[in-house]
Amino acid sequence: MSLTSDVGRLTLERPIAITCGDPAGIGPDLVLTLPASFPDAPLVAIGDREVLSQRATQLGLEAPLSDWQPGQPLTPGTLPVWHTPAGAPVTAGQPDPATANGTITMLARAAQGCLDGTFAAMVTAPVAKNVICDGADPAFTGHTEFLAAQAGVDQVVMMLTARELRVALVTTHLPLSQVSRAVTADSLTRTLTILRDDLIGKYRIEEPRILVLGLNPHAGEGGHLGREELDVIIPTLDALRAQGMALTGPLPADTAFQPDLLAQHDAVLAMYHDQGLPVLKYAGFGEAINITLGLPFIRTSVDHGTAFDLAGTGQAKAGSLIAATRLALELAAT
Repeated sequence: MSLTSDVGRLTLERPIAITCGDPAGIGPDLVLTLPASFPDAPLVAIGDREVLSQRATQLGLEAPLSDWQPGQPLTPGTLPVWHTPAGAPVTAGQPDPATANGTITMLARAAQGCLDGTFAAMVTAPVAKNVICDGADPAFTGHTEFLAAQAGVDQVVMMLTARELRVALVTTHLPLSQVSRAVTADSLTRTLTILRDDLIGKYRIEEPRILVLGLNPHAGEGGHLGREELDVIIPTLDALRAQGMALTGPLPADTAFQPDLLAQHDAVLAMYHDQGLPVLKYAGFGEAINITLGLPFIRTSVDHGTAFDLAGTGQAKAGSLIAATRLALELAAT
């Protein structure tokens, strides 16, 4: 599915929620750029209104903000803001754990709004895991896991996209020493099922074709470079093919990302984070999108962090948030 230039003019019955990320990071800077890119789109920013106002002044931006609450109409020509206090004074570039509870509330409002039908989708600006761990929840590991818990789902899948390239992951933020144990028949089956189902349900691809990478160099080379392919991956793929899934692989990661091969598939499944994402980010760094599959709602996000050193400087690039917002609008309208 390709993105359309008219996506900002799509008519949606419900708005898209945009969470502003860590208030001291570049999230507020980026969110303030969205009305210029999507002047007619129904967007609602969730964050501290005063932070957004101060950041607009700091950046020299004209950003008319309006107050919004669930159930209220959007005010044309403004950026509607569901005011969610940061919890402490905010200085751009200076993260403060005292704002962590405000950030958690912001994310919960967006997620619950998607679940209860207030929002058609949510788009997230970056948060800082360490700030939230230090100030609110020591067990916080990221947006993806938090949103899964909010939605009450057992497993979600991280997929990043850049232009027409889509790369999903079996494991995400694990040390390499733990990856092999985490690639099991069950985890692989569940990941591929979620990936297949959301390519059908969210992307409207009727018969998804998925290219699966091996875990080891040369996909194990017949067991000489590891047995995970022989013992786990190949038998699992064979079982899923017998159920009707269109799967190719496992293929060596160093030869799988060929244009001709990618053109024959709708997504790539990598076994671990740094196996697939370096290629994707090289293909579209700064404009790549993170989408969480397996949730009962649409969630897209940027492919970068909070960049505290750029907050308030005017140097932050909004390409990834713009792309994430465009995709959320397009998926919500299908």
